[in-house]
Amino acid sequence: MVCFCFLVDQRRKVWRSKPVAGTCSRCGCGASVADIKTSTRFCYIPVYWKSWKAIMCTFCGAILKSYR
Repeated sequence: MVCFCFLVDQRRKVWRSKPVAGTCSRCGCGASVADIKTSTRFCYIPVYWKSWKAIMCTFCGAILKSYR
């Protein structure tokens, strides 16, 4: 009997962040501009990386606006 199991996941890591003027529309806390790196992994091996900027909430972590 042969069983194939593929595990694919995606991880986000914030490299840098800087506070900006404004608040989160969901929770009302402060916002920051962040440099984010996304890596897609297949069976725990990273196969694709992408870096991008986003405005995100400092409290709840919601992405308010992204710049890809």
